[in-house]
Amino acid sequence: HGSFIDDETVRLFKQTGAYLVPTMLAFDSVIKQGRAGERPPASVAKAEEVATAVKESHRRAAKGGVKIAFGTDSGVGPHGINGQEFALMQEVGISPAAAIRSATVDAAALLGRSDRVGRIAPGMDADIIAVAGDPIEDVRRLETVDFVMHRGMVHKLGGQPQPLQPK
Repeated sequence: HGSFIDDETVRLFKQTGAYLVPTMLAFDSVIKQGRAGERPPASVAKAEEVATAVKESHRRAAKGGVKIAFGTDSGVGPHGINGQEFALMQEVGISPAAAIRSATVDAAALLGRSDRVGRIAPGMDADIIAVAGDPIEDVRRLETVDFVMHRGMVHKLGGQPQPLQPK
């Protein structure tokens, strides 16, 4: 999560070329679940304490030029809400364009998959999403995905899931 990043940590990230995968949404999810009575009070108290530190840590990392890749701690919160991470990234000083890049080009590089995914170009896998409006103007638009294409096959169109077709 990169919860407790100091200047020395930033230096080491840069020296080694390591990526930070923020996952700030994990802490928000634990806090919301705890307030709904779905988590023990001790978990909530710890998440609240760390959530404050993690935002400052990520602000420091972004300002320090640490490479950032979008990711999820999908075991903590419900699936399908990871688009909320973009707004959290913006809150700590990561521009919408840089946040989008972290989920595309930079995530592909971290995973060693730049040859197949992460950008739109001939020969790539054609993994594409679309949202209504410009996410650079309002990054929260990425929380409502209207179109999903995976390897050139449409899986969601106009908010409606499409039947999967065999290749």
